[in-house]
Amino acid sequence: MKELLFLLRFLKRRVLIILGAMLAAMVCAYFLTRQLPDTYRSKGRLATGFVDKTDQMIPNENSEGDAEINRKFDNIIQLIRLKKVVDRVSYRLLMHDLKAPADSLFSENATVIEKLSAAEKDNYYKTVKQKYDQQYELSQWNADDRKLLGLIGALNFDYEHIDDKLQISRLASSDYISIENEANNSVMAAFVINALTEEFLAVYAARLKDSNNRSLEFFANMMKEKLNALNAIMEQLKQYKIKNKVLNLNEQARSLYGHIIDFETRREVAKKDVVALKAAIANIDQRFDPADRKFLENKLTEVNREIAADKEEIRALNRAYINSNFDPALGKRLDSLQSQLTKQIQVSSDQYIYNPLNAKNDLINRKLELEIELELAENSITTIEAEVNRLNRKYEGMVPNEASIQQYETSIDIAGKEYIEALQRYNNAILESYSPITIKQVQKAMPGNLVPSKKNMYILIAGMAAMMLCLIVFLILYLLDNSIRSPYQLAYVTGLPVLGRLNKIDVEGQRLLNLEYKVMNSKISKYNEMVQSIRYEVNHASKGKGKVISITGLKESTSKSDMVYGLAWAFSRTHKKVLIIDGLFEQGVISQESEPEKDLAELMKIRGKIATGNQEITIIGQSDSGLSLFELAPEEAIDETFANLSEQFDIILVDAPSLESENKAKEWFDYSRAVVCVYEFGKTVQDYDLAKIDYLKNRIEHFAGWVLVRTSLDVDPLGKPLAPLDI
Repeated sequence: MKELLFLLRFLKRRVLIILGAMLAAMVCAYFLTRQLPDTYRSKGRLATGFVDKTDQMIPNENSEGDAEINRKFDNIIQLIRLKKVVDRVSYRLLMHDLKAPADSLFSENATVIEKLSAAEKDNYYKTVKQKYDQQYELSQWNADDRKLLGLIGALNFDYEHIDDKLQISRLASSDYISIENEANNSVMAAFVINALTEEFLAVYAARLKDSNNRSLEFFANMMKEKLNALNAIMEQLKQYKIKNKVLNLNEQARSLYGHIIDFETRREVAKKDVVALKAAIANIDQRFDPADRKFLENKLTEVNREIAADKEEIRALNRAYINSNFDPALGKRLDSLQSQLTKQIQVSSDQYIYNPLNAKNDLINRKLELEIELELAENSITTIEAEVNRLNRKYEGMVPNEASIQQYETSIDIAGKEYIEALQRYNNAILESYSPITIKQVQKAMPGNLVPSKKNMYILIAGMAAMMLCLIVFLILYLLDNSIRSPYQLAYVTGLPVLGRLNKIDVEGQRLLNLEYKVMNSKISKYNEMVQSIRYEVNHASKGKGKVISITGLKESTSKSDMVYGLAWAFSRTHKKVLIIDGLFEQGVISQESEPEKDLAELMKIRGKIATGNQEITIIGQSDSGLSLFELAPEEAIDETFANLSEQFDIILVDAPSLESENKAKEWFDYSRAVVCVYEFGKTVQDYDLAKIDYLKNRIEHFAGWVLVRTSLDVDPLGKPLAPLDI
């Protein structure tokens, strides 16, 4: 915040410079713009169909995002600004001016056309018309084109001039594009917009037609390729089925698998029947005692021989019945033989084959029937298992065919989908090629209205630009300025106290001793106030003993001597006798300007005993000896001299050497009760000054402070905050 305040105050002091620069720039702008011609503006409008699709014959069902729509609008705007399109407008403008009467010319530089002869106009017109019909784009690389481009440029019909006056933009988020043009002729403003729109629509239609034709050709070729690939794969599948005698592999496999399941089911049933029949026969045998069983077996042997032939015939017929996949006709014959065998068993059982003492004919008959059924079941298991194995071998033989056919069918399915997709794209391309162009001109441009003059705006811009330039320059100067311009800066940077400042006045040197206390001059009046304030601060900041106050500086300058004169005048105003000593040993300013009572060497010889009378201020000069204080006299003489001077004078002011001659200055500092260092306004602390400031800060206990001299009249001189010194 403080930095900003300092900057504002810095700029405030230079406000007259800024205002003067602004005024000069505005005056120059006025004289430069007063001859500007009037400007007319015309407007036209295009509908794109990107947002509003009501005019489309076949609207696109796919919704587009805002980003995609914005991209389309950007592409259309750039196409309108295309050099190829604008060049055709340039052709039309040039052809118009070549044929139009003198009072209807579009160009501002009508003299260019008027200088052409009728033959030259006809020649130019034919050339331009030919290039326009051929849609030729002019090029600087062509020597013939450069001449025509020179004429177009002289008339301000070239691409740069036309494009600079065009304003093309989308109207908010609507479906419309606005085209605005400014020209020095109201008719020309409208002519450029309408011609530009017509040429753009022609170029856009040609590009769209060419794009559709290329799309149709590409998709037609792709569709044919996909169809040929599909037919080739189908032909391969056909030849494979013929070669491997495959009619319908899926149905065959399904039927064969069904037979296998059926036979396996019958086999399981037969196995269950065998177990059940064996258990039933064993149960019947357990009901006979051994003697009955022996008799029964002898008799059954005879019975079995009698029905053996029928049983063999039943077994053969049963195998044929299974192998025929359970043919119903064979099943009927098998049932008939089984009935015949049952009757034969019953007839045989009527004979007395059992012990007459026991009546167990029913069990015997049942056992005979069960044994026949057991033989049939066991025979069926063998036959069924053989048939199952045969069917499995046949099913396994179909697997390679199935894999190959499935591969062919998968390829056909993929090729079919690719063909359908290609066909769909081809049909879409045909529909798009038949769709009308959605972009059209919905508002023709009319002769433009006079645009409010921009002269005032240009003048204002010139003034603002001058102000900004001044501000930038002053800001740079402010940032680069590291000079000390205020007591605050001096105290903050050095870390040492500042007693005050003295403004610059026209009175210098010894004349400062004769200042009037009250004067009408504001600078001198301010100087009086400041030097009195510094006198007070010096008097109360003194830490040493004695009456000697040494005035020094970082480097030699007349400002140090002026400070001595000013303090001498201020102390004399307080009724004190003041002694001024030129301590430079090189005939400083004080010795050269004044007529000293004595020089310092003589003063040392008489041990400071001089007659001053009623003089308020006495000056002791210095010869150009090049010596130092201790080289001039022994210390005892110096001590005695200053003791005597202290009795005669209230204040002794020494114009001590600067810290550039540090050894000479230190000798004076040893006899001083206070040391005051002057710093000149607007100077920058250099690197070689750091050691001097460090000496004042850390080596001199009775250092009273700085005095900033030769400042401006302002109460608080301007200056920016600076970083403290690293010492």
